[in-house]
Amino acid sequence: MRLIAALFAFIALTLPALAREFRISFPVDCTLGEDCFFLQNVDADPGPGAADFTCNPNSYDGHKGTDIALTSFSAMAQNIPVLAVAPGKVTATRDGMPDRASTPETLADIEGKECGNGVMIDHGGGWTSQYCHLKSGSVAVQRGQRVPMGAMLGAIGLSGKTQFPHLHLVLRKNNAVIDPFDAEGVTACGTAGEPTALWLTPIEYAPTGIVSAGLALGPVTHQDAKAGIPPQQSIPENAPALVGWALLHNPYPGDLLTIEIRTPAGKVSRNQIEIEKKQVLRTVFAGKKLRANISGPVHLSIALSRNGAEIESFEADFPVTPE
Repeated sequence: MRLIAALFAFIALTLPALAREFRISFPVDCTLGEDCFFLQNVDADPGPGAADFTCNPNSYDGHKGTDIALTSFSAMAQNIPVLAVAPGKVTATRDGMPDRASTPETLADIEGKECGNGVMIDHGGGWTSQYCHLKSGSVAVQRGQRVPMGAMLGAIGLSGKTQFPHLHLVLRKNNAVIDPFDAEGVTACGTAGEPTALWLTPIEYAPTGIVSAGLALGPVTHQDAKAGIPPQQSIPENAPALVGWALLHNPYPGDLLTIEIRTPAGKVSRNQIEIEKKQVLRTVFAGKKLRANISGPVHLSIALSRNGAEIESFEADFPVTPE
């Protein structure tokens, strides 16, 4: 027991000061890679450029928060809970702003309220957390209320200045923005050192990936994919076409997306699409028109790769039904 206690004491002493002082839990009741993902992160580039703590371009100049997004607009209906990252006292709230994607025409209406519906918490010791873009009518706490770690604050929405449903979490220490993935700021995009995360439970960071994917009977638009396409349960034997599609987050130039569709009779189509420019969200689809009835099942495989290494893949089988 003494050895174990001494070991924990040594680990505590070797942790950087901010990590010993303040630790946080994940702010959303979701599963990363399944029903939520990291959209953008704190800008770690001190200059006019932008980069996340890994020095990848998953940020924009001056971005102060960690963005955790849902997989579609329709997912907002599930009221995915936003949770307090640590115990503290609620110092400010706002609710009642509409859930709508911001446009140039609506910017004047939200000036000074870009956070949308939100909550501010004082955790003591100079630490604060801010939660933005909550769903209208979902804020569940009041100013002056004390909350424990994990308390429900509201639900992810689309209020304020945003184009996609997500939580914008901002951590501050004495008013200075702190990246929960790199509390000491040692990376600063090129600075030597290992980043020190504040997460109580280690979190796997996936800078790029597949948000959603599926099989359709025709072309899929970017708006359709962001809205949320209901899963195709089966394929009619006289389907006019078979089209594989994927909504990607943060693909980089040169990334390759391979979409292959097969039936028991053989390969229907195989397409490899190269990403030409960096985009926060990108929808890709490919397939083939059909001239005859098909037999099933139809197998869809989608793979996203970079420099020859697979980043993520998706596979599914679809039964074929008589016309």
